[in-house]
Amino acid sequence: MNKGMDDTHITTENMFPPLVTPSGDMKSKIVSVEEAVRIIRDGDTIGLTGFVGSVFAEEVILKIEEDFLKTGHPRDLSIIYSAGIGDGNQRGLNRLAHEGLVKQVIGGHWGLSPKLVKLAMDDKITAYNFPQGVLSHMFRDIAAHRPRTLSGVGLGTFVDPRFGGGKVNKITTEDMVELIEFDGKEYLAYKTLPIQVAIIRGTTADTHGNITMEKEALTIDVLSLAMAAKNSGGFVIAQVERVTQTGTLPVKQVKVPGILVDCVVVSQPQYHWQTFAEFHNPALSGEVLQPMQTMKTMALDERKILARRAAFELKPNSVINLGIGIPEGISNVANEEKILDYMTLTAEPGIIGGLPAGGLNFGAGVNVEAVIDQASQFDFYDGGGLDCAFLGLAQADKKGNLNVSKFGPKMAGCGGFINISQKAKAVVFVGSFTAGGLEIAVDDGKLRIVQEGRVRKFIDTVEQMTFSGDYARSKGLPVLYITERCVFTLHESGLSLIEVAPGIDIEKDILANMDFKPIIEKKPRLMDERIFREGPMNLKEDLMSVPLKDRFKYNPERNIFFVNLEGYFVKRSEDIQEMEELAMSILVPLNKKVFGIVNYDNFMISPDLVEEYSDMVKRLSRYYSGVSRYTTSTFLRMKLGQALELRDVAAHIYENSEEARKALGI
Repeated sequence: MNKGMDDTHITTENMFPPLVTPSGDMKSKIVSVEEAVRIIRDGDTIGLTGFVGSVFAEEVILKIEEDFLKTGHPRDLSIIYSAGIGDGNQRGLNRLAHEGLVKQVIGGHWGLSPKLVKLAMDDKITAYNFPQGVLSHMFRDIAAHRPRTLSGVGLGTFVDPRFGGGKVNKITTEDMVELIEFDGKEYLAYKTLPIQVAIIRGTTADTHGNITMEKEALTIDVLSLAMAAKNSGGFVIAQVERVTQTGTLPVKQVKVPGILVDCVVVSQPQYHWQTFAEFHNPALSGEVLQPMQTMKTMALDERKILARRAAFELKPNSVINLGIGIPEGISNVANEEKILDYMTLTAEPGIIGGLPAGGLNFGAGVNVEAVIDQASQFDFYDGGGLDCAFLGLAQADKKGNLNVSKFGPKMAGCGGFINISQKAKAVVFVGSFTAGGLEIAVDDGKLRIVQEGRVRKFIDTVEQMTFSGDYARSKGLPVLYITERCVFTLHESGLSLIEVAPGIDIEKDILANMDFKPIIEKKPRLMDERIFREGPMNLKEDLMSVPLKDRFKYNPERNIFFVNLEGYFVKRSEDIQEMEELAMSILVPLNKKVFGIVNYDNFMISPDLVEEYSDMVKRLSRYYSGVSRYTTSTFLRMKLGQALELRDVAAHIYENSEEARKALGI
C-alpha cells in the first residue's frame, strides 16, 4: 500500500532519456501531451491541482484517460488531491473514474466527481477522505520530507481514528491517521507519501519551464505540489495556455520556477477554460474590476430567506468564510444591502476580499484584494483567523453534530468544512429545514409551507460526523443553525430553538418534522420580518449600530452603571426583553445598588412600545441608588419623561451627559 516518506527517491534522469524538442534545444521543456504522459508508469502516485475547474490540467488528464482506454495503461494509479475537482458530470476527476486505471484515491472533496464516488462506494478502489486543508499542508510536508502532517483538525469527526480514520469503504484497511498527544493535548498525525508525478497548470511558461499564472483565477497548490513531486524524485507536468522565450517573464510573476518543472504542455483552448463555467472572465483573474451594481439580486425564495437571516450575523471589520452551496447567496445579499465594504469575505482556495463566486465558478471571486496559495489560506484559517464561517447544513442531530459528507451511497466528502468549522471563532450553519420537494411561499411578511420536504434533516443521530457538537462545546465555540423557518443554537445539552419565522406553527411546522425535540427554554422570538419582505432590509443601519450587549457597562471603581442607547431603535417587544435581561445579568450579581446614567441621544422607540419600555425601566429602578438620563431630543425628553413620571420613576431627562453626572453628584 502506501509507503511513508523516507530518503529513497526515484531518479527520473536515470529512468528516462532527456526530453528534446524538434528544435534540438536540450534546455527546452516544451513537449506534446503525448510525450508528457508517457512518463507515467503503472502504480504511480499522481498529485493533482484544481478547485472545481480552476487551475485544472484537463488536456493532460484527458490524454491519460484516452491512453488507458486504448492500451490499458497506465493503470493502478493512486490519486491524491486536496480540493474538489469536477463539474458533477463528466469533467475533472470523473475522467479518471475507470476500473483498473485508478487503484486508490486520497481526496478532500468528492461530490463533484460522482463517477469516482461510485468506484469507491462499490469497493472498486481503496479510498480516503481527509480535510482539504490537511491535504494542502501535506504537499508542503512531503516536499520537506516530513513523515507526518500534524494537525488538530479532524478530532472528534469521522477522520479521527477512533471514528474511522477517514476510510471511505470496507476494503480500505490501512491506517493513515494516528492519534497523538503533545503537552496534554490531542492531535492527529496524517501519514505522508511520495508523489511520483505532479500535474499542475499555469498561464504562461518559458522554454525553461518557469510558470506564471496571470490569467488563472487561483494559485492553490501548484508550487507546493510541484515541490512535493520533485523532492520525492518524481516528475512535474505543467499545462499552460502559451509559451514565451526564456528571460522574458517578469521574475516576480513566476509562480513555479523552472527547476521544479520537467515538461510543459501547451493546451488546446477547449481544454484550458479558466473555470468549468467560463472560458475566460478577466474579472476572475483580477485583470478588470467588475461594477458591483451589475450583480443580479436574488428572488425572494427559500435560498434568499436563508441568506438574509444569515446576513444578520455579519459584523463590521470581520473576516468571513462562505462555504459552497446555500452560503454562497450571503455575498449576494451583502452586496444588495451595500455592506460588503465593511467586512472581508474569503474562500478557502486563497481569495481574500471582493465578492466570492458561486456555482462552477466557486472558489474564485471578483474584485478580490489578494489571492494567496491555498496552504497559506489554511494556515490563516487553522490558526483562528476567521471571525465567522457560514457553512452548509445537510443533516443535524440532537447533540448538535452535523453531517455534510456522506449520505448512504452518496459521498460529498468533507472538503474544507472540518478545518473551517473547527477553527473559526464562530460558526453559522445554513440550510433548509427539510429536503426533497420543499416548497414555501411568502405572504405579507409571513412564511408559509406549501409542501413539506420528503427528507428530514434534523434526525436523532447523523450518519457521519463532519462536525462534532461535543468538540465545539469543549472549545466554547458559538454555533447557530439557520433554516428558512427557525433558528437553533448549540446549547450545553443539545440544540436549542431560539427563533421562529412569522407565520410558522412550532408544533406543526417544526417539531412534527424533527426526529427529536429541541430544547426550548423560553418562547422563541420571531425572526426579523424584513427577511420575508421584498426590497432591501436596510441592513447597513443595523450593521453599523453598536450591539446591544456592548451598550451596558459597569464601572466598579465609581459604582456607575452606564447604559448607552445612542442610536438604538426599539422595534419589538423582544428588544425590551433582551435589554432587561442584559441589565439584570450585570446588576443582580452585584448585590448592591448603583448609580445609573442612561444616554438616550438619537434613541428611537416605536410609539406602541413606550408603555412596555417604561414598565421595564420601573422594574430596574430598584437597583439604582440614583439614576439620571439625558438626550438632546426635546420630544423624547417629554414623551419618555411623561411615561416614567406616571410610574413614579425619576422622570427628569437631562440634555447632556455633564448635566446628568452633576445631577448624581459624580
